[in-house]
Amino acid sequence: MAREVNAAGIALIKSFEGLRTEAYRDQRGIWTLGYGHTRGVAEGDTCTDEQATQWLAEDLALAAAGVDRATVGCSTSDNQFAAMVSLAYNVGVYNFITSSVLAMHRASQYAQAGDAFLMWDKTHIGGKLQPDAGLLRRRQAERTLYLTDDGESNE
Repeated sequence: MAREVNAAGIALIKSFEGLRTEAYRDQRGIWTLGYGHTRGVAEGDTCTDEQATQWLAEDLALAAAGVDRATVGCSTSDNQFAAMVSLAYNVGVYNFITSSVLAMHRASQYAQAGDAFLMWDKTHIGGKLQPDAGLLRRRQAERTLYLTDDGESNE
């Protein structure tokens, strides 16, 4: 059975993606709708809150499947899994699979894996890779979730 993202992870993703019911171009110029949904989105598209939630569930299932495959055979807490899915959802599963976050996690170097989230704070703007304050805040939140024991409060 496929592993699912916990409530803390979903809340983190929703808070950083934000709900947009009218299609917009993201920083990279990609048409986006709902909670960061991009597949098949075009100018003028709209969605309901319910459709956005459904797309998020579908999109997260794809990211979760990639993270689940990449972490087979290594101990991964629910919060670690959720944080890594958030990263994979945002940067793409391929980028996650080649990341230092995953390499350090698979080596059971959890503090270093947590710190490696912070390396993903840049985006392409105008063809140049530039630091982004919003991405840094997201990476800090993912790092915090990743390093939080499942039994602790995630608030």
